[in-house]
Amino acid sequence: MAIDTPVHEGAAHDTALHRSTDRSRFTDELWRHTTDLRRGIDELEFLRRLGDGSLPLDVFRFYVEQDFLYLTGYARALALVAAAAPDPHASAFWATSAATATEVEATLHRELLDTLPPSGAPATESPACLGYVSFLVATAATRSYAVGAAAVLPCFWIYADVGRRLAAEAREVLGADPTHPYARWVTTYDDPEFHESVERARLLVDEAAAAASPAERSAMLDAFVVASRYESMFFDSALHQQSWPA
Repeated sequence: MAIDTPVHEGAAHDTALHRSTDRSRFTDELWRHTTDLRRGIDELEFLRRLGDGSLPLDVFRFYVEQDFLYLTGYARALALVAAAAPDPHASAFWATSAATATEVEATLHRELLDTLPPSGAPATESPACLGYVSFLVATAATRSYAVGAAAVLPCFWIYADVGRRLAAEAREVLGADPTHPYARWVTTYDDPEFHESVERARLLVDEAAAAASPAERSAMLDAFVVASRYESMFFDSALHQQSWPA
C-alpha cells in the first residue's frame, strides 16, 4: 500500500518543505499520538514473516490480492482529496498519487500475481479491506480537505516506515535467493523517491493543519488514528483471515 509520486513541484514549495523540518510539525503530533499503535504493527507476525521470507505462499497471494483491490479504492479517495485541495500544487500531488495507484502500483501487483500459484477463486474484498477503503472514501467525500488529507496519510507514512525495516531484512533473503517474491516485493518500497513522496504528503497535511481551526485539527487527528488502525488490521488480516458471515 504505497504510492511513489514525484515531489519537486516548485521552488517555493521545496523551500517550505525544508523549513518545515526546522519547527514543530502537526504531523509529528500525529506520529507521537500513534506510537503504541505503530509499535503493535511492527510486532505483527505477518510483517515479521514477510521480512524473513517464511510467510506461507497462499497468505502472500491473499495479501497482494487484497492490496490490489485496496488500491482502487485508495485512488478514489486520493482523487477526492485532490479535488478539494486549496491550491494547484496540492491538487497536483494528490491527483498524481491517485494516477500512480491505478497505473504503476496496480501493474506491479498484476505482474506479481501472475508469478504466484492461482488461488482458485475470484478475489473479493476482505472485511478489513472494505472497511478501510470505505472509511477513506467516505472521509474524503464528506469531510474537509484537511481531514481527508490526514486520513490518507497513514498509507504513505506507515508503509514507508514498515518498508524501510523490512527492506533491510529482505536484502538478506535476496542474498540467499535472488528470485524470492517476498523479498523482491518489500525492497520495492525502500526507494528514495517513495520516501520523498511521504515527506511531501506530510508537508501538505502540515499546511492544511496550519490553516485549520482547533476543532478541525482534532478531527484530523481522529482520522489519522482511525486510518492507522485500519493499516494494522489490513496487515494482520492477511495471516489471520476473517470470513464474511454467511
